[in-house]
Amino acid sequence: MDRDNGPGVRVPEQRTPWEQAAGTELRFTVLGPVRVWRGGEALPSGSPQQRALLAALLLRYGRTATAAELIDALWGDEPPSQALATVRTYASRLRKALGQETLVSEAGGYAVRIPREALDLTLAQDLASEAEKARGGGDRGQARALINKLLGLWDGEALASLPGPYAENQRTSLEEWRLQLTETRLDLDLEVGCHAEAVSELTALTAAQPLRERLRELLMVALYRSGRQAEALAVYADTRRLLAQELGVDPRPELSQLQQRILRADEELARPADEPAPAAVPVRPAQLPATVPDFTGRASFVRELGDRLVTAEGSVMAVSALAGIGGVGKTTLAVHIAHRARPHFPDGQLYVDLQGAGATAAEPETVLGAFLRALGTADSAIPDSLDERAALYRSALDGRRILVLLDNAHDAAQIRPLLPGTEGCAALVTSRVRMVDLAGAHLVDLDVMSPEEALQLFTRIVGDERVRAEREAALDVVAACGFLPLAIRIAASRLAARRTWTVSVLAAKLADERRRLDELQAGDLAVKATFELGYGQLEPAQARAFRLLGLADGPDVSLAAAAALLNLDPHTAEDLLESLVDTSLLESAAPGRYRYHDLVRLYARACAERDEQPPVERELALSRLLDFYLATAAGVYALERPGDRLADHREPTQYAGLAFADRHDAQDWLYTEANSLLACVRQSSGRGTLRRAVDLLWAAKDLAESGANSKQYEAAATAMRDLAHEMGDDRAEGRALTTLTNVRLVAGRFDLAERDAQRAMVLARAADDPLPNCWAPNDLGIIALYQNRHSDGETYLEQAIANFRADENRPGEASALCNLSRIHLAMGRTSSAVTLAQQGIDIYDGLGHALRGANGRYALGLALTQRGHLSDAAERLGEALAVFRDSRQRLWEGMTIFRLAEVDLAARAPAQAAAKAEKALAVLRGIGGEWRRGNVLMVLGRALRDVGQAGRAQVCWHEALAIYEGLGSPEAAEVRALLSPAAAA
Repeated sequence: MDRDNGPGVRVPEQRTPWEQAAGTELRFTVLGPVRVWRGGEALPSGSPQQRALLAALLLRYGRTATAAELIDALWGDEPPSQALATVRTYASRLRKALGQETLVSEAGGYAVRIPREALDLTLAQDLASEAEKARGGGDRGQARALINKLLGLWDGEALASLPGPYAENQRTSLEEWRLQLTETRLDLDLEVGCHAEAVSELTALTAAQPLRERLRELLMVALYRSGRQAEALAVYADTRRLLAQELGVDPRPELSQLQQRILRADEELARPADEPAPAAVPVRPAQLPATVPDFTGRASFVRELGDRLVTAEGSVMAVSALAGIGGVGKTTLAVHIAHRARPHFPDGQLYVDLQGAGATAAEPETVLGAFLRALGTADSAIPDSLDERAALYRSALDGRRILVLLDNAHDAAQIRPLLPGTEGCAALVTSRVRMVDLAGAHLVDLDVMSPEEALQLFTRIVGDERVRAEREAALDVVAACGFLPLAIRIAASRLAARRTWTVSVLAAKLADERRRLDELQAGDLAVKATFELGYGQLEPAQARAFRLLGLADGPDVSLAAAAALLNLDPHTAEDLLESLVDTSLLESAAPGRYRYHDLVRLYARACAERDEQPPVERELALSRLLDFYLATAAGVYALERPGDRLADHREPTQYAGLAFADRHDAQDWLYTEANSLLACVRQSSGRGTLRRAVDLLWAAKDLAESGANSKQYEAAATAMRDLAHEMGDDRAEGRALTTLTNVRLVAGRFDLAERDAQRAMVLARAADDPLPNCWAPNDLGIIALYQNRHSDGETYLEQAIANFRADENRPGEASALCNLSRIHLAMGRTSSAVTLAQQGIDIYDGLGHALRGANGRYALGLALTQRGHLSDAAERLGEALAVFRDSRQRLWEGMTIFRLAEVDLAARAPAQAAAKAEKALAVLRGIGGEWRRGNVLMVLGRALRDVGQAGRAQVCWHEALAIYEGLGSPEAAEVRALLSPAAAA
C-alpha cells in the first residue's frame, strides 16, 4: 500500500537500513527519542536527564567529555550543588546497561566507544556524503533515493524531550540540517520532473516555515512547472508582503529574479534540468560493409554495445549477441557500431553473413577458411577439419586486437567455432534467435524504432522538404510501417523514386491493413519475404499457434489467455510460444507475456485466412479468448464484491477462467490484462459474442474507476452500445449504457451520465433485465446529488433500494443506502445521514466487502464531519483511504484526501488542510472532471488564506470560479462571495 507520511517521518512497517543491519550489537538513536537497542530489544536508558548525558557522549563521536563539560551540557550556568555526583551516578547506571567496553572512564571524563554504524546519526551523515557524490556525478535519481533513505532515519524530533542547553542546541542544529536535506531532496524532485508531486509537501513546509525563502522559491518553481503560473506569482507577492511585515526587508535577489523569469514565461525554467549526456564512447569497427549514410537513432544501443566492445581491450574476449525480428535493423546497427569501434581494434576487423535465416546456413568450416585467408594464411596452410581450422584461427588471433562481426547467425552452435576466445578481441553477433545458450554472451534484444527515430529515418531518405510539407502524413506512414526500419526504408525508397507521389498518397496506400504487406515490397527488400521465410520453417503445431495468436487484437497476450485461444493446456502452449520466440516471429514482452510486431501480426492473420481450415476455427479461437476473459474478470469482480448478483445474471461461458484466492492477485491480473481485455471486447462484434463482451465490460468496471484505463474503457463501452443499438438488442444496450454512465460519473460529465442512465432504465424495463434496472436509478440518484436536485435524488435512490431488495442484491442495497445518506446530509438531515451510512457499512462488513465498505465509510465520514465529530470523521475517512489506495481506486483516493482536508480545515489546522488539498489535486490529475477540481480548489483557497497566503488563495478561487461558471454550477455564487471585497476585509 502506498504510504505518504511526508518528509523525515518514519513509517512503522518499514525497517531502515540501520535496523536491517542490527544483528545483536548495540545500536543508538538520536534522530528522534534517544534509545538504546541490542538486536531487536530496547534497553533501559534511564530518566530524561540520564538520556541527555548519553546523548552528549554519543554526539562527541568517541571523544572524551570531561565532567565539567557534561555538567555544563545538562545544566548550563546553573548546575545543582550535587551536579558532579549526579553525573557519576548517571554514568555508572549507563555503564551497567551498556557494558564497560562501551562507556569508558578516562582522563577525568567519560566516552562512548561504538562502531560508526551503531549510531543513526553517523549513518545519516554517510548517506548524505553518498548523496552529494551521486549528485555531483550527475546521478540525480540515486542522490534522491539516498536522501529519502536518510530522512527516513528520523523518528520525529531529534533528541526528543531531552532537557539541558546542549540538547536544545543540538536539537536546533539537527532540525536545521533536516530542513536543508529536505530542501535538497525537493530540489532534486524538481530536477527529475516531479514538480506536481512536490507542491503538496512544499505547501505544508511553507506554512510551517513561512520566512524560509528557499522553500518559497522551490514552491514557485514547482507551481510554475505544474502550469500554475498565477499561483507561483502569488507566492512571491505573499512572501514579499510577509517579509515586509515581519522583518522589514525585501525578498532576497534569487527570489526576485525567479519572479521575473516566471513573468517572462521563461522556457528554460519550465523544463527540469537535463541529465548530463553520458560521454560518447569512440567505438568503430574495421573491414566491414559500408555503414548506411542515413543511420538514425538507437543511441542507447550504440552506447551499450560500444561500451561492451571496449572491454575487450586488456581483458578476456567480449561477446555481444544482438537478437531481433527480421527487418528490425540488427545488421545496420551492428555495422554502425563496428565502424565506431575501429580505433580499439587496430589489428583488423572480420565480417561474415552467416545466412542463418535462409534455407542453408553458412558452414563454420567455410567461414573459418575465409577468415584465415583474410588474416594472411596461405591456402596450403589451411587445414581441412573444423577443429583444426578453429585452433589455427585462435592461434592467428593470439596477441592481436581483432573485432569479428558475425551477422545473421542461425544458432549458437554455428558461431562457437568462430569466436576469437583470446584477450583483446571481441565478437559482435546478430541473429533472429536469442543466443541464450551462448555462455558469457551479453544478450541484447533490439525492438522497433521510437516514433521520433522512425520519422528521422523516413525524412533522411525522402527529403526534409517533402516531409515538412506533410508531417502528419509522414507520421501516418511510419506508424503504418510499425516503426520497423526495414519497412520504413522500403516505403521511403518507393516515395523517393516517385517524384509525382505525395506523402499522403503513400499513406493512403498503406492505410488499408490488408494491403500493407503487399505494398511494402521493393526488390530483394520484401518484408513479406522475410516473414514467409520464417513461417515456412515452422512445424504444423507452431504454424497453427502463429496463425491463431495473430487474430487477437490486444497489444500482447498472457500465457493463460494464449492457452485458451489455442485450446491447449498451459504447459503445451508455453512450449509452442517459446519456440516461436526463438524464431523471432513472436516476442516475449515479459515473463509469461507474448506479442507480435504489427506487421508480423498482419502477416499471421493473412496466413490464418489463407491456411486455417475450417474457417470457423478462427471464430472459435476468439470465442474461447472472450470466454477466458469474461470468466476470469467475473471472478475478480465477485472477489471484490461478495454477494453481488452479476454472477447470476451474466452470460454463461464455455471456457473456464483463472481463479484467485487473494484479491490483490486478482487486481494485479485485471490491471495487467486491461489493454488486451478491452481490445477483446471491441473485437467481439458478432451476435454470438456481443452480450458476453458487454458483460465483460461490466465485470471490468474497476478499470473505469481507477482512471488508468478510463479512455479505452469508454471507447469500448461506446462501441458496444452502438453495436447493440444497431442489432436491436435492448438487454446488451441497456447494460452497455450503464457501464457508460459509470464512466461519465467518474469523469464528472453529469449531463451525459444522466442521459445514458435514463435510457438504460427504459431499456432495462423493456428487456426485464435486473442489472440496469437496479443500478440505473442508483446512478441517477448520485447524479441528482451532484446537481443539487436533492428531492429527485431521494426518489431515485428509494426506487433503487426497492429494486435491489427485490433482486436480493445486498451489496447494491448498501450502495444505495450510502448514497441516500449523502442526499439526507445535503438536505440537512444529519442524524438520518449517519444512520443510513452505518446501515450500508453493516451490510458491507457482513459480506466481507472491503472495497465498497470503504465507500460506506466515506459517506459516514462526510456525515460525521458535518455533525462536528471531527476525530471520528478523520478515522472513518482514513480507513476508507487505506482501502482505496490498496484497491488502486485513484478517483476515490483523491476524493477521500480532499474530504480529509475539509476535516482539517474544520479542525482549524489549515496547514495540514492545504497540504492534503494539494495532494488531492495531484492524485485527481486527469480523473474526476473539472467540477471536482473546482471543489478542491475552493478548500485549498480557504486553507491558504488561513495560513497567510492570501494572494495564492485568490488565484485558487478565481480558477474555481471559472470552472463553475463554465459548467453553470451553483457553487459559483459561493466562490464569488469568497472573492468579494467584504470577504477579503
